[in-house]
Amino acid sequence: MREYLLTLCITAAVTYLLTGPVRKFAIVAGAMPEIRARDVHREPTPRLGGIAMFFGLCAGLLVADHLSNLSEVFSKSNEPRALLSGAALIWLIGVLDDKFEIDALIKLGGQMIAAGVMVMQGLTILWLPIPGVGNVALTQWQGTLLTVALVVITINAVNFVDGLDGLAAGMVCIAAGAFFLYAYRIWYSYGIEAAAPGTLFAAILMGMCLGFLPHNMHPARIFMGDSGSMLIGLVLSAGAISITGQVDPDALALFTGSEKAAVHQTVPVYIPLLLPLTIIAVPAADLVLAIVRRTWRGQSPFAADRGHLHHRLLEIGHSHSRAVLIMYFWSALIGFGALAYSVNSASMWIVLGVVFLSAVGLVLLLLPRFTPRVPVWAQRFVPPRYRRRRRDPEAAVAGAVATTEAEAPRGEQRATVTAGAPGVNGATAIGARSRFPDRG
Repeated sequence: MREYLLTLCITAAVTYLLTGPVRKFAIVAGAMPEIRARDVHREPTPRLGGIAMFFGLCAGLLVADHLSNLSEVFSKSNEPRALLSGAALIWLIGVLDDKFEIDALIKLGGQMIAAGVMVMQGLTILWLPIPGVGNVALTQWQGTLLTVALVVITINAVNFVDGLDGLAAGMVCIAAGAFFLYAYRIWYSYGIEAAAPGTLFAAILMGMCLGFLPHNMHPARIFMGDSGSMLIGLVLSAGAISITGQVDPDALALFTGSEKAAVHQTVPVYIPLLLPLTIIAVPAADLVLAIVRRTWRGQSPFAADRGHLHHRLLEIGHSHSRAVLIMYFWSALIGFGALAYSVNSASMWIVLGVVFLSAVGLVLLLLPRFTPRVPVWAQRFVPPRYRRRRRDPEAAVAGAVATTEAEAPRGEQRATVTAGAPGVNGATAIGARSRFPDRG
């Protein structure tokens, strides 16, 4: 565990220290796009934050290669090199997109090529644990297609959810934390060395996100851009592929009594990790809803809009920070809830706890819809935001006059009230002055 923590800290430190210089480089390079209609921020913000995250990934892999225990992952498996190759390719594509706005189909093709590069170097799904059936081996083509599909889905799910300051990095960090605990348990509790690469990938991914978050929290000083969102999506999918398709349930059968029992015990996390529907359940749901919504409207599935889950939270009435925290809450509830259920699926308390927290999450989600009605006698005992605001007649008149002046067409006589109240029959109040346009 100490070596994992050291790797995580080194990755986070390198990412954090490089993000500042990368921000200055992005400004000089002109990677500051104009404000778009779907954007939430109000000022141009530099992108290319994925540059710092990529070098954090490289630093984490380099440190792990020189540690006594983690170095065995590099000597016994080619998966770290496969991850680095695919990450470098997807990172280059993201950097070009952050600067030049390349076409969506080109990015999709690059994502598939990056996934294919990882498959060629051995990072692929070999079999699937199916409940009630056991271990099902896949052919080479089946494993390749399933691996590429998983990588592309995860990359785009993370990319779609990257719409608020700190949202994508925080959600992926939460997912990586849940995944790390699961993979670490498989390796050290059951002694299955095939889970070691996935555990390492999760630790490095947490470091990348934690190092970037201080610069990306609201109000963000830099965005990760596609160079960062696609990168962390690929690393997350690589960990899922490594442990889901490489760990043989036959090894777990030694601890559970039979292969079917082993598959049944691990299915709460195995199958959702494969699709993936647990560790990135919220981004995956946002991805599916976006594709359905845009296709129903006759648009391209890659056409951007303001219909994502985080946009809907803002429309309901949540603040920027509260919307991000709500997304964090649901990601943590789903990810760690599935993790707890995989550890002890027979415990009813876990199910009840998840149900209770889900109810709390729904209340927080709909909180802006509730209008508190505090009695008059109790208003002085509650914060000002819960008190009823009394209508001020003078303020109402001033607002109406200001609105009338703003809406008056150019060339007409307009009166601006500077003091006092309006007189009878619309006469200008004391201290008012008439302003006539120059008809020249």
